[in-house]
This record gives sequence, structure tokens and C-alpha cells, in this order.
Amino acid sequence: MQKQRIQYPSTLDALIAVTKRLSLNESRYQIDSDEFFDRYNQGQLSDESIFVEWASDYRHYLALRHDLEKRLKNVA
Repeated sequence: MQKQRIQYPSTLDALIAVTKRLSLNESRYQIDSDEFFDRYNQGQLSDESIFVEWASDYRHYLALRHDLEKRLKNVA
């Protein structure tokens, strides 16, 4: 399956979109993304495509959040 690349007008828009995807997985599997990510990285979960995508989304979320926090520090 080929992935579609989506471009967002801003980092904030991208963060909102990825946060929505994380929330859907958290509701579906009844686990917070940070706990999921720890367990996934420890090899406690399989490499099913949904988990690979969830881990990728969480990495993206962390990078976006870091970028926004860095920008906000420079503004304040």
C-alpha cells in the first residue's frame, strides 16, 4: 500500500492532525501513546502495520511539539 504525503499549512496544523490520529489509536487500544511507544520500543508489541504507523505518528508528534516549543521560546 502506497502512503499519501499530506502537507499542512503550518506546524500547528500538522500537530493537530497527528494528535487526532494518536487519539483514535489510544481510544481503540485503551492505552496512552507514550505508554504504547515505550512498550513498542521494548519489543513488547508486534510489528503489525497499525503499530508501526502509530509509532511513526508518535515520533512525528514529538518532533512537531519540540519544534513548536523551540519556536515559542524564541518568541517569548
